[in-house]
Amino acid sequence: MGAQWKARPKEIAANAKGKIFGKLVKEIMIAARNGADPDMNPKLRLAVYQAKKASMPKDTLERAIKKGAGLSGEVVNYERTLYEGFAPHRVPVIVECLTDNINRTVAEIRVLFRKGQLGTSGSVSWDFDHLGMIEAAAENGADPELAAIEAGAQDFEPAEEGATLFYTDPTDLDAVCKALPEFGFTVQSANLGYKAKNPVSLSGSELEEVEAFLEALDNHDDVQNVYVGLSV
Repeated sequence: MGAQWKARPKEIAANAKGKIFGKLVKEIMIAARNGADPDMNPKLRLAVYQAKKASMPKDTLERAIKKGAGLSGEVVNYERTLYEGFAPHRVPVIVECLTDNINRTVAEIRVLFRKGQLGTSGSVSWDFDHLGMIEAAAENGADPELAAIEAGAQDFEPAEEGATLFYTDPTDLDAVCKALPEFGFTVQSANLGYKAKNPVSLSGSELEEVEAFLEALDNHDDVQNVYVGLSV
């Protein structure tokens, strides 16, 4: 791990798709503040890509763009907030939220951190790199090392299901996304995130305890992403 935490595969709950769409809609609305045209707005282009990959209905996608861009007459006031602290066994965690009520969110996040320790700003982020993260699948045996060099990525590592995770400077995320297909890779997801510099190694019951803590965080409606310094 050490980058974005993902729950282990399990039976898909009836509302799982709705939760995914809810998170994506927030990202689209935030990105659309800088313009409703994905061709002219790199952040919106990435958010739209993620939504299409998740099979979001076209009308839901278009409605989110209009809301975010202020074209629907509705006022949207989501704010992005970060919370830092430790999961059980001193595992460092960064939690990224989008909320329309910061007071409510911080109170609820504080409750979720009772089995760990909620820290102050900067308490663990110093031990993470802020990077662009692109998950992409190789076509016809494409070489990830060559693709990383030619597309301008900083580094790469194996990802789930045979994919490759490319790391970029935050300002290069969109450019690398556009370049990777030229070198035989299909982009599956792309976002800015945090990668731990010194992940903690756990196993057995300690790992299960940390994963239960992380899953509770991830299930909160305002939580967009959970980044954890954990090596398994």
